[in-house]
Amino acid sequence: MSGFFSEALQALAAWPGAALLRRSSLAYLLLNAAHIASIGLIVGAIVPLDLRLVGLFRRHPLPVLASFLTRIAAVGIVLTVLTGVLLFSVRPAEYVANPAFLTKLGLVAIGVANALLLRRSRPWRSVAAGGPVHRRVRFAAVLSIVAWMGAVVAGRWIGFL
Repeated sequence: MSGFFSEALQALAAWPGAALLRRSSLAYLLLNAAHIASIGLIVGAIVPLDLRLVGLFRRHPLPVLASFLTRIAAVGIVLTVLTGVLLFSVRPAEYVANPAFLTKLGLVAIGVANALLLRRSRPWRSVAAGGPVHRRVRFAAVLSIVAWMGAVVAGRWIGFL
């Protein structure tokens, strides 16, 4: 690690909020529970939408589902990032050395990038307007399921390494 990066991690660990979380098992427990609930929002919104995009649950209209579930997932992502940064602050040097943590970050980045790129595409706008599901959208849905479920598994793996 570079000197600046190492110093930044030490400064983050010394932040009063991180110190509070290390001292208070209740505060850490509640923050961890909020992080898990936020992940639940993401998975609970994205996976059903992705499954609908790949062809399941066809009787449910995509324009209604897409609009509603993407908003729920976006809220989940924001809350997960906020709670995740706070959890990271408790032991930043250990987390950046943990391959499961790095894997989780990579998978989250893939999931977010996939969603953002998809939402900017013409095939997505067509689906959101009630048009047919293009195979590019189906591919993005499969990639999304793999990335988000992989991130959940990698997140659980962090504590075992």
